[in-house]
Amino acid sequence: MSRKLRKTIKDLTQRSLITHNNPKSPISEQYRTIRTNIQFSSIDTQYQSIMVTSSSPGEGKSTTVANLAVVLAQQGKSVLLIDGDLRKPTVHYTFKVSNIQGITNVLTRQISLEDAAVQTSVDDLSVLPSGPVPPNPSELLNSKAMEILVEEAKTRYDYVLFDTPPVLAVTDAQILANRCDGVVLVTSSGKTEKEAAIKAKELLDNANAKILGVVLNQKEMNENSYYYYYGAN
Repeated sequence: MSRKLRKTIKDLTQRSLITHNNPKSPISEQYRTIRTNIQFSSIDTQYQSIMVTSSSPGEGKSTTVANLAVVLAQQGKSVLLIDGDLRKPTVHYTFKVSNIQGITNVLTRQISLEDAAVQTSVDDLSVLPSGPVPPNPSELLNSKAMEILVEEAKTRYDYVLFDTPPVLAVTDAQILANRCDGVVLVTSSGKTEKEAAIKAKELLDNANAKILGVVLNQKEMNENSYYYYYGAN
């Protein structure tokens, strides 16, 4: 790998984890606003397992869930971020951990959750990478083993977050939405089509998902700044 490519990857990773690398930035503050809104929405109901998804690829769901995990951990909460995108996993890249084993190994009973979860450089934040890409992602996510995994994770961590494939791409997100306490839908200003966002919401509703709200990212506020918003449903 060339030095230029290594630098590019490093720069992208640093930008994607802005809440860790630059916690005082305006964008980091917006992630804390998302955290606050989620916590206030769960006064009467405990939203411990939260799935973050989008309607289509490239709308910022993986960046959003990674930074949400960081700001929750920065409160002293124990957090597990699970890579539920078994087709195009990215969590291991973001947090620079091995992807040799992960959730697919846990679901096929090759390893325990305790042994598969990896502590990151962020205090109180662990990740469960995807592990080897399986031939049957949807079946694995819809298995009894997945139900058991979610319940076990909730006994071990204050928050369990899931990164998933886009809703309109495959059925994986709908399957996981039914297993999580709440769902956050990520959209991208100027990129997400209104019809796609509406269709994604409909599919999540059909899966009996509890949609906590929508994150609108890449919204240009002024010449140099981009902020993230959270709107309650």
